[in-house]
Amino acid sequence: MKNLFTIAIALTIILTCNTTFAQNDIDWGEIIGQETDMNPITTAVPFMMIAPDSRSGALGDAGVATSPDAFSQHWNSSKYAFIENKIGFSISYTPWLKKLVDDITLAYLSGYYKLDDKQTVGLGLRYFSMGDINFTDDNGDPLQSFSPHEFAIDGSYNRKLSENFSLGIAARFMLSNLTDGYSASDEPTQAGKSVAIDVNGYYRNDFDLLDYDAKWAFGFNISNIGYKMSYTETEKNFIPTNLRIGGSLTLDIDKYNSITATLDLNKLLVPTPPIYHKFLEGETLPDGSIATEDTELIVAGKDPDVGVATGMIQSFYDAPGIDNLSPFQEEMREITYSAGLEYWYAQQFAVRAGYFHESQYKGNRKYFTAGVGLRMNVFGLDFSYLIPTSATGTSPLSGTWRFSLLFNMASL
Repeated sequence: MKNLFTIAIALTIILTCNTTFAQNDIDWGEIIGQETDMNPITTAVPFMMIAPDSRSGALGDAGVATSPDAFSQHWNSSKYAFIENKIGFSISYTPWLKKLVDDITLAYLSGYYKLDDKQTVGLGLRYFSMGDINFTDDNGDPLQSFSPHEFAIDGSYNRKLSENFSLGIAARFMLSNLTDGYSASDEPTQAGKSVAIDVNGYYRNDFDLLDYDAKWAFGFNISNIGYKMSYTETEKNFIPTNLRIGGSLTLDIDKYNSITATLDLNKLLVPTPPIYHKFLEGETLPDGSIATEDTELIVAGKDPDVGVATGMIQSFYDAPGIDNLSPFQEEMREITYSAGLEYWYAQQFAVRAGYFHESQYKGNRKYFTAGVGLRMNVFGLDFSYLIPTSATGTSPLSGTWRFSLLFNMASL
């Protein structure tokens, strides 16, 4: 995305590079012009970041440090090492963006199998359908219809390294078919493909808190570390490589009642879009030379055309600074927050609530969530509902609900 550079950052550049700019007497405030107040990070296959299950969906999209269940494959597969049952699987269904269209859906299937007391393997399958689209020519005449879709399949191996700590690794294949090979501006398109891995860990421990039995847990997951995805022969896009860390605290009030509080912090490990400016022929460039032709240059931030490893490292310090924010302030606003509360009665009935926050500069998603859960001996059922905090009440996320089924068995 090509955005305009802010006056505040222009002044910062002038101060830090005073010699070059002062010598050429450049009015950077005039050159940069209009400020921008949005600079979201975009990636290919953003459906990989959608919470697929109702339990975490009701906890404000938090799940990296909650107690393990069949959906741990998405949030933190290393939690499987502490799961109690021998085998289990789950399925979830989510109508997505119902305020915009009524045929976008996300389906998710996951499961696990304990090899022994220390080792557990997991499997996940995610399918995202985007309904039907109609291609037309320049005159609006229909050419063809197509149902764009994306899917990902992954497997994990998870091992308990001590009584309190486990590590996991997952491998994933992703396919994104958005155009069915339709040519755009005479450039053929193709289905995007990529492979990636997750690396994650989970620690939990019991302790006493105010004469109550309690448990705290910490989890992390660096997910989707993998190749860029390409839909054409000339452009490659980062996949949503992501860092999620979080903690949870569970308090057993008595043998029937318990409550858990959880918090996740989340940051995309891909480059932040820089600020570009188009210099016209004859204008003075930042290095003091004169443009011999119209030239578009980066005037704040870092070049995003880098490798995956460089992009992950660069993502911690490459924000250009927008809307009078310093680069550090913008960097901090790239962190999203998910907080949730979960109450259980007799480990059979749950009530959940949560909140998700994303900065107005990075997408402005803010919403409350709520849900309930039911657990029987083998069967489980979860439901969640999303309530956006948009002042206009017209958020495309309004009315989003999730429905999940879980099956846990002591043996085959």
